[in-house]
Amino acid sequence: MSTVVETDVLIVGSGPAGASAALALSTYGVPNIVVTRYARLADTPRAHITNQRTMEVLRDLGVEQDVVAQATPQHLMGNTTFCTSLAGEELGRVRSWGNDPLVQAEHELASPTRMCDMPQHLMEPVLVNAAVARGTRLRFETEHLSHTQDADGVTATVRDRLRGDTYEIRAKYLIGADGGRSRVAADAGLPMGGQMGVAGSINIVFEADLTRYTAHRPATLYWVLAPGATVGGIGAGLVRCVRPWTEWLIVWGYDVTAGAPDLTTEYAESVVRKLVGDDDIPVTVKSSSAWTVNEMYAESYANGRVFCAGDAVHRHPPSNGLGSNTSIQDAYNLAWKLRLVLDGTAHPRLLDSYTAERAPVGRQIVTRANRSIRETAPVFEALDGLSPQTPEQLWANIAARKDTTEAAGKQRAELREAIAFKAYEFNAHGVDLNQRYTSGAIVPDGTPDPGFARDPELHHQPSSRPGARLPHAWITSGSRTLSTLDTVGRGRFTLLTGIGGEDWVRAAAAQDVEIATVVIGPGQEYEDPYGDWARLSEISDAGALLVRPDGFVAFRHASAAPDAGELLTDALRSILGHA
Repeated sequence: MSTVVETDVLIVGSGPAGASAALALSTYGVPNIVVTRYARLADTPRAHITNQRTMEVLRDLGVEQDVVAQATPQHLMGNTTFCTSLAGEELGRVRSWGNDPLVQAEHELASPTRMCDMPQHLMEPVLVNAAVARGTRLRFETEHLSHTQDADGVTATVRDRLRGDTYEIRAKYLIGADGGRSRVAADAGLPMGGQMGVAGSINIVFEADLTRYTAHRPATLYWVLAPGATVGGIGAGLVRCVRPWTEWLIVWGYDVTAGAPDLTTEYAESVVRKLVGDDDIPVTVKSSSAWTVNEMYAESYANGRVFCAGDAVHRHPPSNGLGSNTSIQDAYNLAWKLRLVLDGTAHPRLLDSYTAERAPVGRQIVTRANRSIRETAPVFEALDGLSPQTPEQLWANIAARKDTTEAAGKQRAELREAIAFKAYEFNAHGVDLNQRYTSGAIVPDGTPDPGFARDPELHHQPSSRPGARLPHAWITSGSRTLSTLDTVGRGRFTLLTGIGGEDWVRAAAAQDVEIATVVIGPGQEYEDPYGDWARLSEISDAGALLVRPDGFVAFRHASAAPDAGELLTDALRSILGHA
């Protein structure tokens, strides 16, 4: 056995969760090692939708513009089309991913960032390169075999797949970000709910110039209602744009009880032709792979010094585009807590808040993604396309909607309604942004939960109540215009107050933990020219919000307080696990 390698945090897996954990930890100055059993980063597009909350995380970690430079922008994502094939008949569209004018306004009001389409094979290098540049040590072809833990740390045994030998890595904490078949999660005995393998799917990556069928209705997703599309899979055939308009990924289903078909090039091309609907366009199949639709979530994300993130703890289909987003946000939630525990600022019980905060989010998105698959069925039902029938019958049902009969009118209305209802998959803005945490790292202020005035899956509702993400508002500092979210993060706590909040500022300066102070008001370092912050802050000018390094409100006091020092000290002791 070779000499033991030592680090503060060992990360198993270099996907979105592992790479973003490494990036955050290295940004905060925490030594870490990433091991991956593979010889390279992702070589297929896989996850791609990147929502506003994730872009906020990447903004704080300093790589937002690197992503924007390579991603497909939001305005090219949003004409989700239902059709019989790309060259065939169009059945309807949904303005998606914030491109509906009313939804776009909500996006603009919610965040300084824009969502985009960033395929995983482009996202991973951005995250990993930045992490390595900031200190992460990365080891390819290094497989995690097992781990043991004691009161002081974790000892992992890994195998160098090039040399064939094994060695040990000793870390104070271990993060398992090793995907949907996580060895770390299994070895840690994390309790799971739900089930794996509920349906079968095939990914086919191919190149073809489909400009004539797509550029006039730009979209990330084109849904194809073809014979066989309801077998397994994600509810229908899917043609996904990887790069406009020449690189693509098809998702097609198979009967999971019968096993995956033989994924020959000929089979892959036949599926491509079926969904594209043009036999003359040159097609180059790059790869094909089979996978299963899962509906499983971990009830706990940690066992002692071992933590899991990403697909290791929430396994679900790609519906709603939640996978990599939730994975990156898991890592961001965990990293600052590890940093404060490792440097002695926080008690290890702070880490208990990771499961308390992220496990409910994981369960929600697993449920939402699988429900979105089921919500595709009404589109077929409107065309009487779910019952066993010949292709000719399905085409006849589709054609029947053009008739002048009362039945055809009813069919058209049902089809429009079914397609519009897919907003719960393609415009679920609240699912992206409405997380509200309850944990030991949040200090309640005694106010009742305000609930949501509108559908919490479709609409974001900002709140400054402890446990909510800090509301975004545009403020100014001299000639600069910036978001309130730009004043927080960077690995430290931030206290926001206004005119009359001098006691809060003094209290923040007296704490042992680093707290940045932001005073907003006329003549202050930051001003509120639009009045948006005054409306959204839900505190008086002399009140205060204490915001965690991840941008979530941890403590709120609505007004001035003569005992601000005592209140803030007690709040921090509670948040950091010392109380």
